Amino acid sequence: MPSHALPIIGYHRSPLSQKFGAPRQPNLVAVPSIIEMLPPYADPAAFVGLEAFSHIWVSWQFHKNRPQAADAPFRSQVRPPRLGGNQKIGVFASRSMYRPSGLGLSVVALASVQVVDGRVQLHLQGADMIEGTPIVDIKPYIRYSDAIGDAVSGFAPEPPTQHAVRVSFEAKEQFAACLHKTPAETMPTQVPLVAADLAHITALIAQDPRPAYRRDEVGSLFVMRYKCVDVQFCQADDGALVIDAIGLY
Repeated sequence: MPSHALPIIGYHRSPLSQKFGAPRQPNLVAVPSIIEMLPPYADPAAFVGLEAFSHIWVSWQFHKNRPQAADAPFRSQVRPPRLGGNQKIGVFASRSMYRPSGLGLSVVALASVQVVDGRVQLHLQGADMIEGTPIVDIKPYIRYSDAIGDAVSGFAPEPPTQHAVRVSFEAKEQFAACLHKTPAETMPTQVPLVAADLAHITALIAQDPRPAYRRDEVGSLFVMRYKCVDVQFCQADDGALVIDAIGLY
């Protein structure tokens, strides 16, 4: 079977360094992030005109997938979290990360195009990619052809329901103590924690990153890593998700 090697044109820089907590679809949470382009693709001339577009398509690789043996059988069905993690559907009827190509495709908001030390950086909002994601292509989003108003969305006709989230007093105090304290040795490419990050953390938890089969568990602790902090949360008796601890890792 013929194959084609795709060049890596850049890397995604995100406050989320692990898959757990990352939005399962783009544009669900307006988390800011950056694509740092690599030479020779970082040439500002290659991006002339892109700032006129509000959104871009990004093709990328699922680089954190578990490696599969070369002779591993084709995985034809998956269990989407949207269907509770129990019902199987065809992999090509899903957005599953475990695909034959290992490629992801996202449309995200383009906040700005900046040039730093002669290399282009694309500042985004709403990406569903994590820290270090390899980027393989970028194209402008065109509303008249890319947006289909009467499209039918199968088993996912509406956005996922958001959970109520409460942040404990202790967690708020801990977050305040962590502001602007990014350990350089832990994540040297990461920007410091800022006050607006608490809203982003809350919005990410509201998406309920827990595995589908554990979403009825009350009191079980889960930890989401965001920038330089670990965010601990659990489900309360009333169904709300409670952030009860935030600390540097």
